[in-house]
Amino acid sequence: MSRLSHTWKVLTTADVNPANQKCRSLPILSLRNQYSVNFLLSWLGFWSAFLSWFAFSPLIPEAVKEDLKLTSAQIGNSNVISLLATLVVRIIVGPLVDAYGPRKVMACLLILGAIPSGLPGTVTSVGGLYVVRLFIGILGGTFVCCQAWTTVFFDTNIVGTANAISAGWGNSGGGFTFIIMVALYDRLIKDGVSQHVAWRAAFAIVPVPVLITVAVLCLVFGTDHPNGRWADRLVISDSVPESPKSESSVEDKDNEVHRHRTDVILPELESEATKAVNQKLTPAVALKALSTPLTWLPALAYMSE
Repeated sequence: MSRLSHTWKVLTTADVNPANQKCRSLPILSLRNQYSVNFLLSWLGFWSAFLSWFAFSPLIPEAVKEDLKLTSAQIGNSNVISLLATLVVRIIVGPLVDAYGPRKVMACLLILGAIPSGLPGTVTSVGGLYVVRLFIGILGGTFVCCQAWTTVFFDTNIVGTANAISAGWGNSGGGFTFIIMVALYDRLIKDGVSQHVAWRAAFAIVPVPVLITVAVLCLVFGTDHPNGRWADRLVISDSVPESPKSESSVEDKDNEVHRHRTDVILPELESEATKAVNQKLTPAVALKALSTPLTWLPALAYMSE
């Protein structure tokens, strides 16, 4: 029962580290604190981006291919173009997040991505398809914002779990889009809408409103940093947790012997990798981050997928 009680507390209560104001628990079952709200918005923004980014995939094999008279090679090229845009955007998004914070950059990407997501109705050729999918690929940059957002709000003991869950739930948008877009397309066809119009209308009905709505939620309900504004992220808290008081003078009445006990508190040993410290980005700090194996080894592993 105590284990269940502890798990429930971790999932519903924000345990804040007074040294850096980051959360040491993962209160995903509560919306009563900024950590829960920002965690929700981080993966929801990523989810809505994936919903739109992959919205073409379930419609291309039947509707789009037939309507635009596409070849298999042209479909493959459009998929590659969509991914290439993301590679470039993510490199740009990183410094923008460092400068303005993940919340604002996330909202901007969702709004920018909503524009090309509403333009499939104007596509009449394979060239137009390439251009639209290229700019929809902007939404792939929200992955950077999602991971940076959770990293900002959660401490080293839980940040890996927070990043994994937010990324996993966000990625599920790419799966939900197959269900949503196909169901909507079929519904429009059954209602008498032509194939030429149905797949185009589907983008305006689902991805565009979702992207704009989530962007507004991020701006209205999200926060930049546990300290408040992104400009205050380098502020170090002056609060220090109190040490537990020592117990002494424990009397054994049976033997009439006075025993003294003192609690010894040993400092926790931390490596440099486990310390969460806010630092201003400088060329020296950037070079150090890029040169450490903690940066390039995960990058190589991700690239090999």
